[in-house]
This record gives sequence, C-alpha cells and structure tokens, in this order.
Amino acid sequence: MIKLDKKVVLLLMALILGGYLFWQKSKMPHTAAPISHLVAHKTSDTLHFEVNAPQLSFIKIVPVAAFPEPLVEPLNARISYDDNKTARIFSPVSGRVVKILVETGQHVKKGEGLLVLDAPDYALAVADNSKADADLLRKKDVLERARLLFDARGLAQKDLESALADYQQAQAEAVRAQARLNNLNGNPGRNPGQYVLVAPHDGVVSERQVSAGSEVRPDAANPLFVITDPARVWVQVDLPEQQIAKVKIGQAVVVQVDAYPTASFGGKITAIAGALDPVTRRMQVRCEIENSHLKLKPEMYARVSPIADVHDSLPRIPNTAIVTQGLYSYVFIEKSAGVLQRQKVVLGLQGHEESYVKEGLNVGDHVVTIGTLLLNAELTGND
Repeated sequence: MIKLDKKVVLLLMALILGGYLFWQKSKMPHTAAPISHLVAHKTSDTLHFEVNAPQLSFIKIVPVAAFPEPLVEPLNARISYDDNKTARIFSPVSGRVVKILVETGQHVKKGEGLLVLDAPDYALAVADNSKADADLLRKKDVLERARLLFDARGLAQKDLESALADYQQAQAEAVRAQARLNNLNGNPGRNPGQYVLVAPHDGVVSERQVSAGSEVRPDAANPLFVITDPARVWVQVDLPEQQIAKVKIGQAVVVQVDAYPTASFGGKITAIAGALDPVTRRMQVRCEIENSHLKLKPEMYARVSPIADVHDSLPRIPNTAIVTQGLYSYVFIEKSAGVLQRQKVVLGLQGHEESYVKEGLNVGDHVVTIGTLLLNAELTGND
C-alpha cells in the first residue's frame, strides 16, 4: 500500500473543497445588483439612474401646484345649512297625517303642499272665521238700522252707541279669526277638517321626519320637513383662542372635506361670535360658501384655512417629500429621466400633512413625494 505524506493529503483535500465551492457558486442564481451599482455616477447633490432602473419604480414623482398660503393650520369645522335660506317646518295644528305629498330631494315651490292632515283644530279655526264673518255682517246691518232710526228720532242715543259697540266688537273678532287662519299657513283639504301644510318658500326638501299615519303636534321636538337652498351653505368653525387675531369679517378661506381630498372650495368669513365658549375656549366663526356644484352636504366635517391674499400663492408639497438635515430642508427634483437632484428649500407654513415652500421650488417642478429617504440615504451613504 502506498503511503501518502500528510502534507500532500491536506493539500489534495483543500483543492477538492475549493473546487466544490466554486462549482456550487457557479450554480447559484444571480441576485439583483444593489442600488449603488445601478447609479451611473453621483455628484454631491445629484443621482443618475439608468432609465429602466428598477429602483425608480419605488419612488413617486408629481408636479408641484400652487395654492394660497394659509395663515394658520387647517381648523376643524362643520358644514351646515344656510339658515337665511332654510325653513324648518312644524305643523301649527295637531292632527293625524293622511298623505305625504313630497319626498326628500324634491324641488318645491312656495305654497306647494307638503302633507295632508286630518286636523280638527283647523276645522275649528275655519268655523270660527266663518262665524266671525257672519256675525260681523249681522252687527253691521243692526248698526245701519240703528242709525236710520236715530236720524228719524225713533231711537235713543244710548241704543245707537250700543249697536256701534257691538259692531266694533264683531269687527275685532273677525280680524282675530282671520289672523288665526292666516297664521296656520296652509290650505283646506278636499274633505272638511283636512289641512294641507304648504312650503313657505322655494327650495329642496332635504329632510323628512314624518310618515303617513303619524300624529303630529305644534310643540314637536323635530321639524317635519327641512326645506333649503343647497346652492349655498355655511361652514361653522371652532376657532382656538390664540388664533382670534388672525381672522376678520370678509376674509377669504379655503375649505377641504374628506369626500373630495384633492378639491378645495373658496368662501369668506361672514360672522364672528362676540364671546368664547366657556367650556371649549373656542370662538364660533361662520363662513359662507357657494355650493352650486352640490358637493358639500350639511353635517360634513371640514377643514378651514384662513388665507391672507387669495391672489398670492405658494408651491404646496406633502411632508413626505421633505428631507431634513440639521437646520435645513431638502426635496428631490427630477431634472430629466433618471436624474434626481437634491434641492434646498425654505418652508413657510408647515402643517401636519402638507407644507408651503417660500424659496427653492417652482410651480411645475416634478418632486419626489415617496422614496425621498431612500434617495437621500443613497446620496449620502458613500460620502
């Protein structure tokens, strides 16, 4: 048997192991190159990627738009009816609903019927009015006869004065009965004792809280119908005490709602409360907004931003586009396909989600809004 030297054996084993490892490595699939290998070259503030580099699919680039700069961060608010153009309708008489004549969302004209009531109180008011008119005619005839007899010296002065007093009393009763009937603001129904509740002005039926067969009363807690002009709404703002000095009557505001996150609605401040709420320490501010598009609905939550000048706008970007290093803020701007430059900016108002840029950014620039931290790490990682 051939005896091999110990050193030769170890050398052969090392060669076999090395060959095996090389063979295994050659069979392994090639992994994607790190981002730094796909960068053509890098300067102090610019990254150059291949046009089809997969890393570009992980970033989002959007053009910058300008918006009026607000004076404060968006304030919590609520959309409400314009009470100057809204009627909350109650029944002036008690009764049972016989028929509903309108539905929610329907346009109605002034005097158009809303519902029919079986209302004995209305029948009594009609009867009182008719009785008062009849009594007035009778007392008028009595007064005229009394005057003729008095002129013919066939009636005493006191009897004439008594007839005149009766006539004046009947006249007052007729006025009262007619006023009561007019105050009911309705029309008689087809059947005796029926009452038709009518719309006090033109508008849209936005709410209906009654159904056929319901018993209604004048002292009900909730209105039977709400009729409004939806083309104008109010925005009720809860203004913190420390922001009172920044708002005034007639000031322009920008309103945003969650239903339309990319839209802004313009309005103005029309009323400011004279005192703070003692519990919340906030002041009620009312804004009016034109709503011909009918997108804003009462009871929507909103965010209101008072602005200094509606004609003075600044670029607005999401906070995810901003990278902070020390005392300075930066954004990444796409100069061309695959070329991203880090740009120093000076910020104005910084909100929770968006910020306004005073210097370093122009409207129309294409800014990276997602992936800025990765780009900044790549730019500074190998410095």
